[in-house]
This record gives sequence, structure tokens and C-alpha cells, in this order.
Amino acid sequence: TMKLTILCEKDEEGHFVMECPELPGCLSEGDTLEEALESINEAIAGCITSRIKKATRKILNNTTPDNLSFSLEIPESIYA
Repeated sequence: TMKLTILCEKDEEGHFVMECPELPGCLSEGDTLEEALESINEAIAGCITSRIKKATRKILNNTTPDNLSFSLEIPESIYA
């Protein structure tokens, strides 16, 4: 099971700002707690999807076999 930390604080203007420290650069905000939670969920999905796409492009650019089998490892630092 992958577990991620979500940090939340209110800024000076009263917005909820959220961050997922295991995914550097994964930040979001919302006017309400509900909006901020929805936004951070979307941001986390986007960050993970982006990393998978980047890894896939790297594999496809460096190999051209008839059959390809590989595993994608997500570092423990991302989900520990």
C-alpha cells in the first residue's frame, strides 16, 4: 500500500494550502478544505502520471526490441 503525507495550512488570505512532501513540487490550494483536498488528489495523480510517462518515454527512446518486459519501481522515499 502506498501512503502519502499531506500537509495543510491556511495562508494569510484564508486559503487552504496543501503539499505532498513525498512528491516534490506537488502543491495545491483551495478556498475551502473540500476544494483543497480535491485539488491535492488531482495534483498527486498528475505527479505520479507524469513520472510514469517520463519513465516510459525513457525506456522507449533507449530500446527497440521485438519483446519488452520491464518493471517500474517507485522509490520507497515516495511512498514510505
